[in-house]
Amino acid sequence: MDRDPRSFGAMMKRPSAFVPVAMSLTALALVLGHIAIFGAAREADEGATAHLWQILMAGQLPVLAFFAIKWLPRAPRQALGVLALQAGAVLASMAPVFYFNL
Repeated sequence: MDRDPRSFGAMMKRPSAFVPVAMSLTALALVLGHIAIFGAAREADEGATAHLWQILMAGQLPVLAFFAIKWLPRAPRQALGVLALQAGAVLASMAPVFYFNL
């Protein structure tokens, strides 16, 4: 496996880079699946989907902090690319929640 941090692909192979992105995409899939199955109607009580989404979104923060602290000083350009990808994944996961007011 290529461990040279000078490329974006090598940086994305690191668990501290791809795990938060995977968590955001899992949260997005969870919300979209819930909307597809149950619709976008607001429920009186938060269900399991909402709790799982919250856990996935909050759980990635420590991993992101570790990644930023470790890799921003060593390879700032590649690390910023990974963080930009992560920001896009977070926004994509939040968009249906805010759009449908879930």
